[in-house]
Amino acid sequence: MRPTARLLTGTALAFAALGAFAAPGAFAAPGAFAAPGAYANNNPEPLEIYPSTASPGTTVTVNTLACGKDGHGVGDANALGAGEFQLNPGTHKEVVVGQFTVPEHAKPGVHWIGVTCDNGRTARGELTVRHREPSGHVKTGVGGSVGPDTTQVTAGVAVLTAAAVGGVWLLRRRASGAQG
Repeated sequence: MRPTARLLTGTALAFAALGAFAAPGAFAAPGAFAAPGAYANNNPEPLEIYPSTASPGTTVTVNTLACGKDGHGVGDANALGAGEFQLNPGTHKEVVVGQFTVPEHAKPGVHWIGVTCDNGRTARGELTVRHREPSGHVKTGVGGSVGPDTTQVTAGVAVLTAAAVGGVWLLRRRASGAQG
C-alpha cells in the first residue's frame, strides 16, 4: 500500500509543479514576452551597424533602407544606455543614416539597436560591446616596478665581497692557530 501512495503523491506533485510553471504564460498580457516592437512590425528591416563590435567611447554609424527615399527615423540605443538618436537621409538613394556613441558605462555583450521610421516601418540590428583590455605599465609611482640603478648594484656587490673576504680571513686565521 505504501509504494502506491508514494507513486500517486509523486505524480500529483509533478503535475502541480508543471501547472505552476505553465500558468504564468496563460495569464500574461498579450505581447508580454515579445521583443520590443514585435507587434508594430512583424518583419523588421535589417539595420546595418558599423562597426558591429565596439568599445565604450566608439562612435557607431547605423543605416537602413526601411525609411524610404527622403525618409527620417528615430533610433533607439537605450539597451546600452545611449538613448535615442536621429536618422536622416544619407548620400545614397533611399538610405537613412544616424550615429551615436557607446557610453562608458555600457555593459559588454550583444545589444539590439532599433529604428522606427516616419513611415511606420522598423529596422533592427545587433551591436556587440567589448571593453578594451588594459595595456601598458601600471603607473603607481615608486615601487616594485622600479629596478635598482648601477650605483646600488655596485654597492651591494662591494658589501657582499667584503663579507666574503672577511669570512675567509677569519676561517684561515683560526685554521692556522694564531688566535692570540
